[in-house]
Amino acid sequence: MFRNPASKRSGLLLAAFAAGALLAAASPGAGAAGQATVTTAASPAAVEINNFKFMPATLTVVAGTTVTWTNDDTSPHTVTEQNKVFHSAALDTKDTFSYQFAAPGEYVYHCSIHPMMVGRIIVKPAGKSS
Repeated sequence: MFRNPASKRSGLLLAAFAAGALLAAASPGAGAAGQATVTTAASPAAVEINNFKFMPATLTVVAGTTVTWTNDDTSPHTVTEQNKVFHSAALDTKDTFSYQFAAPGEYVYHCSIHPMMVGRIIVKPAGKSS
């Protein structure tokens, strides 16, 4: 029986695409922009600054996680925790600021240039994500 090698390749590509789509849908942080995102291991996490908003507005991570904010706006912004635990310099377009969250707790932050911009990082003890 003759089998076309191209059809086998197409089947493999389709299977790989389907597996990737399933992984993307099941991965933490796959929610809509601005919704809470959860990471379950101390790994890098990201917050985008866009359209005068922190996205996601609420991010839940475990202790030891480093969060990086990236300014995707054309206006400068800061990342300033309300109790001054961390504070960035003014971030121009594409600038980043990172902070490693060692202690569990809730960290509310804002842009000191545009105080209506508010975000929140919830830090759970290592090994706990809910």
